[in-house]
Amino acid sequence: MAQSAEHVLDHLELFRGPEYQEMLAKKKIFENPRDPAEVERIKEWTKTAEYREKNFAREALAVNPAKACQPLGAVFASVGFEGTLPFVHGSQGCVAYYRSHLSRHFKEPSSCVSSSMTEDAAVFGGLNNMIDGLANSYNMYKPKMIAVSTTCMAEVIGDDLNAFIKTSKEKGSVPADFDVPFAHTPAFVGSHVTGYDNALKGILEHFWDGKAGTAPKLERKQNGTINIIGGFDGYTVGNLREIKRVLALMDIQHTILADNSEVFDTPTDGEFRMYDGGTTLEDAANAVHAKATISMQQWCTEKTLPFVAEHGQDVISFNYPVGLSATDDFIVALSRISGKGIPEQLARERGRLVDAIADSSAHIHGKKFAIYGDPDLCYGLAAFLLELGAEPTHVLSTNGSKAWHEKMQVLLASSPFGQGCQAYPGRDLWHMRSLLFTEPVDFLIGNTYGKYLERDTGTPLIRIGFPVFDRHHHHRSPLWGYQGGLNVLVKILDKIFDEMDKKTNVLGKTDYSFDIIR
Repeated sequence: MAQSAEHVLDHLELFRGPEYQEMLAKKKIFENPRDPAEVERIKEWTKTAEYREKNFAREALAVNPAKACQPLGAVFASVGFEGTLPFVHGSQGCVAYYRSHLSRHFKEPSSCVSSSMTEDAAVFGGLNNMIDGLANSYNMYKPKMIAVSTTCMAEVIGDDLNAFIKTSKEKGSVPADFDVPFAHTPAFVGSHVTGYDNALKGILEHFWDGKAGTAPKLERKQNGTINIIGGFDGYTVGNLREIKRVLALMDIQHTILADNSEVFDTPTDGEFRMYDGGTTLEDAANAVHAKATISMQQWCTEKTLPFVAEHGQDVISFNYPVGLSATDDFIVALSRISGKGIPEQLARERGRLVDAIADSSAHIHGKKFAIYGDPDLCYGLAAFLLELGAEPTHVLSTNGSKAWHEKMQVLLASSPFGQGCQAYPGRDLWHMRSLLFTEPVDFLIGNTYGKYLERDTGTPLIRIGFPVFDRHHHHRSPLWGYQGGLNVLVKILDKIFDEMDKKTNVLGKTDYSFDIIR
């Protein structure tokens, strides 16, 4: 065997050894494989326009959808509050998925518990699981708040969270006045974006509307502050810190709701921080008194913003403000709502981004891109590409709605670089594969799962989105604001130059000028 205690091989090398190759060849025979020539024929057929038509006609099957389920978004929102433990009413396996997904992206521990529902709970209901689970969570992990959401199992059998939490308090699982906001987050509808929205709305309802009858409803007294909601965002660490910096420069009093920028970026200094940072529970309650609430992602707050508006606040939403114009709109909105001027430092940062775009426009102009991901991210990236003179040829969002599609098409039609470009709501990455083969582009922008499309179609992948498992620390740098726009520009340019280098690396054949300058 190639593997030994003295010479430990990573799996990347291990399975290339002759004994493993022989084992895999025998396994293939055992599996009764199809004729290789027939497999190759069908593979080539799936790259054709004929197959694309059939592919886009399917209705009852999703192949690699570019989305996750609601409870993931609920967990993501919940950890953004001080001392809060996400509690998912469902099975342990589901919670293991949410924790691993977040941990693998942020490279941080992700704390979350479940009510450990099994077969008996699926038949008789999960009340006893809730009673025991809340008691264990409260006593073992000492949270300041437990935020409850649900999985498919609990929703299919119709467990009533409000009633279950009240009963648990009556049974003494947690004190009667302990904060246990909740949201129903069925995983079989919507996506992680929906779950984020439902969970955040549930937490604000809890604090603003009387804590499920255990406290009086808060009477709003406007105090001139601004609430900021980041939405579900794989770059929450870098983005929220950038927003805080901008708000500090403008001297704007604010509250970041669901601020998880610290818990997903804790230091290694000998202390384990199960809870770190986050919006304080006092600030979450007092957020009702704000003058306005700004959502950085419209489609992450479709229920939350109307709820906020019902409480008398001005509300405004953006679509993942990447680049020049989107950041301009955000800064101007902050200035208008707060009455604060725009500082010279931000004006200079804007000028630097303009300068960078001008320096590099020749390399990006006219390049064709395909984008996939969450609806707001897709919109923001497409808008920035149009600004750069690039063509966002295919924009695909599995969790994009009809309204998103209409807004995307208006954006694409607004620019000469968007002519012939198309948005695809509700489609998956197998649809994207057909698009890349039948209408090729120069580059693909999306999360880690795009690496299989890159291998299959030869389209170079620029990793922007969630999750990014196979690259480290991207989440620490912002994509929002002028600085974030510069970061995105550099990501795009680096890939363009990498591909250029790959194609000009043979002296006298593909490289005639010893080209080290781009």
